[in-house]
Amino acid sequence: MGLLSEGSPLSWEETKDLADHVRRHGIKQFINLYHRLKTRTGDVLKWGDEVEYIIVKFDHDKKTAKASLRATDILPVLNEKEHNDPENVKSLWRPEYGAYMIEGTPGKPYGGLLAHYNVVEANMRLRREEVQQLLQPGEALMSLTSFPRLGCTNFTDPPSTVTPAEGTTRSLFFPDDCIYPGHPRFKTLTRNIRLRRGEKVAINLPIFKDSKTPSPYVEEFPQAPAGQPDATSAALPDHVYMDAMGFGMGCCCLQLTFQACNIDEARTLYDQLTPLCPIMLALTAASPIHRGHLTDVDCRWNVISGSVDCRTKEERGLEPLKNNKFVIPKSRYDSIDSYLSEQGEKYNDVPLIYDEAIYDELRKNDIDHLLAQHIAHLFIRDSVSLFSEKVHQNDEEDTDHFENIQSTNWQTMRFKPPPPNSSIGWRVEFRPCEVQITDFENAAIVCFVVLLTRVILSYRINLIIPISKVDENMKNAQKKDAVKTQKFWFRKDITTFSSPPACTACCQSSPDAKTDSLDCYTLMTVDEIINGKAGEFPGLIPLINSYLSGMDVDADTHCSIQQYLKLIQRRASGQLLTLAGWMRGFVRNHEDYKQDSLVSDLINYDLLMELNAIQSGEKACPELLGRSLQSRTQESIPTAVRKAAGEYT
Repeated sequence: MGLLSEGSPLSWEETKDLADHVRRHGIKQFINLYHRLKTRTGDVLKWGDEVEYIIVKFDHDKKTAKASLRATDILPVLNEKEHNDPENVKSLWRPEYGAYMIEGTPGKPYGGLLAHYNVVEANMRLRREEVQQLLQPGEALMSLTSFPRLGCTNFTDPPSTVTPAEGTTRSLFFPDDCIYPGHPRFKTLTRNIRLRRGEKVAINLPIFKDSKTPSPYVEEFPQAPAGQPDATSAALPDHVYMDAMGFGMGCCCLQLTFQACNIDEARTLYDQLTPLCPIMLALTAASPIHRGHLTDVDCRWNVISGSVDCRTKEERGLEPLKNNKFVIPKSRYDSIDSYLSEQGEKYNDVPLIYDEAIYDELRKNDIDHLLAQHIAHLFIRDSVSLFSEKVHQNDEEDTDHFENIQSTNWQTMRFKPPPPNSSIGWRVEFRPCEVQITDFENAAIVCFVVLLTRVILSYRINLIIPISKVDENMKNAQKKDAVKTQKFWFRKDITTFSSPPACTACCQSSPDAKTDSLDCYTLMTVDEIINGKAGEFPGLIPLINSYLSGMDVDADTHCSIQQYLKLIQRRASGQLLTLAGWMRGFVRNHEDYKQDSLVSDLINYDLLMELNAIQSGEKACPELLGRSLQSRTQESIPTAVRKAAGEYT
């Protein structure tokens, strides 16, 4: 979830009073860091994934499945290995927002060997097994994007109670006890986002209208405090209403981070991967159910965006500016607003809101225009979490004030400077993907995206389209069955003057392609983007296969990669369902379903039992995973492969 500073959290009023202090010193810290590390180069490819999980408690007698609030019991045990032997652990564990959630990453980043792709799935299995050893009878660890009945009555184990008139969230649905209590950041963020906004967050998802869903669909909220009409005034008819940060930050996702060789390569990857964000969001769609309702969307994105939207009414354009400086079009959790590379500059077609004073300071300190406006844009936001021990820092050495703002701009991509006094280089984080139920699927997505970064850099292709088109794609990516029903703006002419013959041989480009004309993009289906369209676009997987054909790959790794790519191909073509599509179908075909859009306790139990059986391999699910897709993943790279690649000592 970002920076986890230790210390004593300040009140919102104290944090608010220090907002300019944090901004001023955060910019100084960035300037110092930039000039110290801008010429850093020669870093090798390192990359890794982050998988978030939900702990589920099944009661087989009562046929219920609940979110188990036991992360505080499990995490300390998981962290013992890292504490005792940090150099040799195979996994790292961190808290997440929900008291029912944990986040796992590889113990060390993966490297440049193709054989590393064959270790990813095995490491994910290892992580899952580590946690499973600590579970109680009836519990399961599930890589589930959204708990289907999150916010429904009695959805946790042990039971927890909402406190609409007091406490941190003041939610009608999400109890404070569901927020991870082991680190003060989570409740502090929740409280301060609500107080800064001046009201509770408001999330409204369109309900899926089934044959017996009332029209209009209007909920009643008997748990709302008497005499407080504002507690429910944001709820819209024909929508599923949610009112707490936990509905978004209590979702799970799959994220990747890449280390670039230098700052320019990082900026290139940031830009080139941006148009892929909505495509991957649609392809990984996994959350059609929210607060016990089938919704008319398949993804979590707008839920999280709304859950941390701390903009005031003035900043949302609902009232004239008086106490605030900017009208801000988006939440602090959303798609990016500007490209960072020179190649992307001409596609910054949406006016960028940024702090001009900060921009001027950055420019005076020799930060180029594109990077200066990016940082000045991030810094239109206030700090929403500050610790007393971190107020006064050494701007020559510390970066906590910079990271305070940077890490609470949760966007589809994140450009990450090196940490101070670290061997870690310039990095880029890829953030849109929904987590999948099996390790095979998650490994397939990770390897697909990492391979695309290699194609982008090796083939020197250009995938950039206007920011406005990326925004449009992000909206369409969340729609029900977007993979099958939606078209997305995508670049059709992707070669450049520096693309090698291997690239141009599999790309049919128009005469204007290499001139980077503004009309070199068109509407395509996900199938056409991933698998290609004859005579018009080569397809991303054919490009990956072209790249791999020139590489020396061991047999097991080659087999695994091809199995992963087949999964992506078949999901994109519609031959295999997305998890969202599968879940929607399961609910609608359940004998307890009343065609009213409601997901009962029994449906939820059966759904999660079925998914748990699929993820454990007890049950086959050919409509989701195919009939014969299986990797040859291994826990480590064979010595012979390392030796052949020169990594053996």
